[in-house]
Amino acid sequence: MSTYWPWWAGAIGLALVTVNHTLITDRSLGVSAAWDRVLHWRRERELERMDEEFADDQALAEALAAATAEHFGTGTGASTVPQEPYEKSQPLEANAESAASERTAATSLRPAPLVTQAALLMSIFLGGFIAAVTSGRFHLRYDMGPGFRDLVTADSTTMIAMLFVGGVLVGFGTRLAGGCSSGHGLSGCGRLRPVSLVATAVFFGTAVAVSFLLWKVI
Repeated sequence: MSTYWPWWAGAIGLALVTVNHTLITDRSLGVSAAWDRVLHWRRERELERMDEEFADDQALAEALAAATAEHFGTGTGASTVPQEPYEKSQPLEANAESAASERTAATSLRPAPLVTQAALLMSIFLGGFIAAVTSGRFHLRYDMGPGFRDLVTADSTTMIAMLFVGGVLVGFGTRLAGGCSSGHGLSGCGRLRPVSLVATAVFFGTAVAVSFLLWKVI
């Protein structure tokens, strides 16, 4: 373990990544959501295309007007909506600022572009590969090491089956909790979101209990 970074260096690195990602994108950092979107890239591209089509407020208003005219007809009857007195109307500047703030809020709520999610996943893979190669520890393995063989099983078929089932359970739990350790543990806890604090406490507490069971009891 002496070849790994000290804990404080890893903490600083993770904090810098999380803070910079939040400042640049105004979104939470999450790996499971990015992986889900990349796997369903056809659906995500269609959603992005639809979002771009209605990103312009003027185009959206025209589309709504055309749909309304097609459904209700193009009658020129007088409007039944009462007109607000001129003295009580809001200034144009205030209306413009309100509309701008609403557009900014709506934009920040939109998911990150699909290409950035793919870049995030590729960066994680390349970063781990570069770190392993430069440290001289890169080699292909088909098992979990001697500790796993001694504690759980040494049969390769059973080991692969257990890893597959474990991966499915991790994925199911991640989607059920609405995020993974990066989404909840880094971004969510960094923003003091209650759901992320609870989720992080649950899955880290469970990990500690299972580790204690494997190393102390079995």
